[in-house]
Order: sequence, then structure tokens, then C-alpha cells
Amino acid sequence: MARDANRRRAVRKLAVIGLEEVYLFAGFVFAGFAVQSARDRSNPRRFGTAAFWGLFSTSFLLGSHLPDSANGALALALVLLGGFHALGKGGERTTSEADRRASATEYGNALFVPALIIPATALLGTVALKNVAPGGMPFIDAKQATLISLALGVAIAWIVALLWLRPRLLAPLDEGRRLMDTIGWAAVLPQMLASLGAVFALAGVGRAVGLVFAHYIPFDHAFTAIAAYCIGMGVFTAIMGNAFAAFPVMTAAIGLPLIVHKFGGDPAIMGAIGMLSGFCGTLTTPMAANFNIVPAALLELPDRYAVIKAQLPTAILLLAANTILMYVLVFRFGAHHA
Repeated sequence: MARDANRRRAVRKLAVIGLEEVYLFAGFVFAGFAVQSARDRSNPRRFGTAAFWGLFSTSFLLGSHLPDSANGALALALVLLGGFHALGKGGERTTSEADRRASATEYGNALFVPALIIPATALLGTVALKNVAPGGMPFIDAKQATLISLALGVAIAWIVALLWLRPRLLAPLDEGRRLMDTIGWAAVLPQMLASLGAVFALAGVGRAVGLVFAHYIPFDHAFTAIAAYCIGMGVFTAIMGNAFAAFPVMTAAIGLPLIVHKFGGDPAIMGAIGMLSGFCGTLTTPMAANFNIVPAALLELPDRYAVIKAQLPTAILLLAANTILMYVLVFRFGAHHA
């Protein structure tokens, strides 16, 4: 982590906007949520909520400058606050239903413009901004072009909405906090689970899983390895709740040693379809709470698992299709395989 922080600081010297600036932007937004939560007396757990978003903000603002032990302590504190139900929901400082209806009538579908600015900026920045270098200095860090462009899109959409719709200055922050209060700790679950995947990879879990697979499954044919990899991505994602957490484990266990090295498969195709296989697992698990449990809560569905039940048949069909697709495409360069 310290090495990554040094690399980011080095890149920052070369680029106008780097990953560090994105972290600062996100950190200040979450710090705003923390301050608002602490001041909201209508929230029965306002101090726990403020502490959660304050610590999360600290990880963005100071994470690059803190030792690994301090960042680990921050992560554990977030888990404890979420696990002991320290977060609550405050009063909503928002417009009335009548105001929203009047605004919708006045602006119509043009209200979608700020929302569309975000993906449009992300796409444009990924394609074009990484090559912009006025005076020989890159405008953005090319290696992080998509993430930086996404953050720029959020900032631009925020400014456009304020200048065009003229809400209260803190209205965007109020609405952001309202959404975070509704979602709660599940909002940070993807980041936590993705970090867990990196920890597993460093701990050698992938190699251990590979030994277990090799002991029980004969990998004499390429299709067996591909099926094990794709199904394993789906299953591990369902267990861990995030395909980014499952990917380093399954790729170290089966993907690289068998599909790529033993049978000569293309690593880019393997990785792309492997991630799609993992996303099939995302559709089937309550561990992916931000995708499957939170929507049911927001929609006030009587069955909290209704989203998962509706997605399960699609997930199974997609996983089968991805397995076949990988077998057809991963050896398309004519590599020799059994």
C-alpha cells in the first residue's frame, strides 16, 4: 500500500489530475455526510452514523499517508459500527412532493441531463482526455482515465444542476446523505469485498484452492478447466459477494496455471469472460447487498429476496453461455490444447 501511495504521488507530479484528487473529492463529500449526520437530531443514532462516514472519509482523505496498520484499524472500525447497527436514518431535508411534481412538469425529460452528463464525461474522458497534454503535462493520469473521468462527470453534473435548477446550495449534499442513510453500511460493501480479494491473493488462497481443485477434478481436457473456472467464479462471487474479490482467487487457482499456461488460452479473453461469469454469481447472492437487498428495501418489497429469485434463472443461463463462449473464444488464436 505504501508503494502504491508513492506511485500515485509520483504520477500526481506529472498529471494535472490524478487518483489522489479523486480520493480527495470523494473524501470531502463523505466528510460532508458525517457533519450533516452529527447535526441531525432527528437521527436516533446520529453519532454512530457520523462516526461511520467520518472514518470512511478519513480513509479517502488520509489513506495514502497512513500506515497499513492504521488503514486496517479504520476498516475494522467500519465493520464494527456496521455490525453493531450503529447507523441510523435521519430526517429528510428535501423538497415536497408538490415541488417535485411542479419541477417535473416544468422541465420534463430535460431533468435527465445532469445524470447523463456523468456517463458521457466518463466515456469522453476515457477516449480523449488521457491523450490531452497541454505544455507536455498530461491533463489526467492515463492509467486511471476512466475513474478520473467519472469523478469529473460527477463534479460537472453537480455544477450544471446547481446553475440550472438553482436548488439550495447544500441540496445535493442533503440528497446524497439521504441516499446513504437509506442504503447504510451496504454502500461500502463492494469496496470492502474487493479489498478482501486482494488480501486473499496476497495470502496465497488461490494456490490453495488450486491444489484442492487439482486433487478432486482431473484437468486432462481444456473444457474441464474452463467449466471449473467459470463455475468457480460464479460460486466464489456468490460466497464473497463481489466478482472483484473472487477474480484473483480463481485466476490464481485455475485461470493462469491451467487455461493460460497449460492449454495456451488467451489471458485477456479469459479474464473478460471470467468476470462476466462472476457477475452471474452476483445476481444470486444476498452478500451482494447493494445490488440485491437494498433495491428490495428501497422498493419496500414484502419479500427481501424477491430480486434474487427473479434474477436466478437468468444467472444460470448466462453462466452456461459464458462457459461455452469462453471455450469457443479463448483458444481462437490457434493455441494447442487437449
